Amino acid sequence: MTWLRWPRTLFTRLTLILFVGLAAAHAMSYWLIVSERREATTGLMLGYLEQDVASSVALLDHLPAGERAAWLPRLERRSYRFALGTGDAGHAPDSELSKRVAASFVKSIGKQYPVTASAVPGHPNRVQAHVTLSDGTTLTIDMRPSGLPIPAWLPAVLLLQLALLAVVTWYGVRLATRPLAQLADAADRLGPDMKAAPVAENGPLEVARAARAFNAMQDRIGAHLNERTQILAAISHDLQTPITRMRMRADMMDDDIQREKMNRDLVEMEMLVRDGVAYARTLHGTSEAACRVDLDSLLASLVGDYLDGGHPVRLEGRAGAPLVTRPHALRRVLGNLIDNALKYAGSADVHVAAAEGQMTIRVRDRGPGIPGDELDNVMQPFYRLEASRNRDTGGTGLGLAIARQLAQAIDATLTLRNHPDGGLEATLTGVKSVIQTRPLP
Repeated sequence: MTWLRWPRTLFTRLTLILFVGLAAAHAMSYWLIVSERREATTGLMLGYLEQDVASSVALLDHLPAGERAAWLPRLERRSYRFALGTGDAGHAPDSELSKRVAASFVKSIGKQYPVTASAVPGHPNRVQAHVTLSDGTTLTIDMRPSGLPIPAWLPAVLLLQLALLAVVTWYGVRLATRPLAQLADAADRLGPDMKAAPVAENGPLEVARAARAFNAMQDRIGAHLNERTQILAAISHDLQTPITRMRMRADMMDDDIQREKMNRDLVEMEMLVRDGVAYARTLHGTSEAACRVDLDSLLASLVGDYLDGGHPVRLEGRAGAPLVTRPHALRRVLGNLIDNALKYAGSADVHVAAAEGQMTIRVRDRGPGIPGDELDNVMQPFYRLEASRNRDTGGTGLGLAIARQLAQAIDATLTLRNHPDGGLEATLTGVKSVIQTRPLP
């Protein structure tokens, strides 16, 4: 059954294990205490029984036969009473307590008077002792051992103890697992720029040590990323100068064919340098404040710019509500996706829809698509897949990588899939109406 499944969260598992273990230990302690108390009470009862019954039988034996009936109620106790006569028919004692009671009767009275003891049906430990007095009268002692009395307040105290165990267990497990949750939250806050706030280095020694290790790891990774992106940006920037000189030299060439080939190569190099600088900036990070954006107006403006440039771009659907996000980052993501669709298919369809407080934007082309096993690879930097698309379109392999970096900066997810009706569809999901605090790449 589904409700018997082992809990998934560490907090619930630890709470359940500790509470059940402590409750079981508490129940065992209670059982041991009750058992010891019952044994001690039984011993005291049997010891008192031997003395009291022996003196009562001796008193009745010395009384005149006519006065014995009047004394019987006076000698009665909570667990046993006296009666004149042979009593009820019974059998040999079979329970542990009935055997001990019968032996106690025989021990206390049997030295002076003939006595027999038998168990009587109707009560698990009911025992009757049949004593023959000096004048031949038969006296029956009816013993009905009562259970250990339980105070009325004891169940309430037990429930209070269980509630206290539950509260202490919950609080202890919460203290133990909260640092793990904080580390997980800190890891989730890490963006491509590695500029998330450090984890507080307080609490127990092990927790503080783990927090320091996490912060040090974050700083080292951030330093490595900054160094890598600065090198990439510097190389891309410095290449612009020799490319410009090469273009000037190419323009002075007399051979038209070679000049055209040289200029085409230089254009590709400039494109690579420009995209390299743009990708480096998305990794290195800048800041853009989140603001209130009319998504329908933004999409209409973006698509209108493409239409004005003579590009077949179509917009479908409406967001129907404003959202708070980083507009330049969102515009660059959509621009890269539309440019990619125009480059490889010649047209693009943009569809927007709102559901459950977040926007979903799809950009679809009607080109040849991408093999399924390459959908993740094409979003890697400098990864080109010309064989499956169009060998004449060129490209640096950075457009989708930049789009994915920017999507992560606005806490959105960019995915690719081959549309069932043909073409490639890029889906941007998770654009929520929430002010983001992460610096924008």
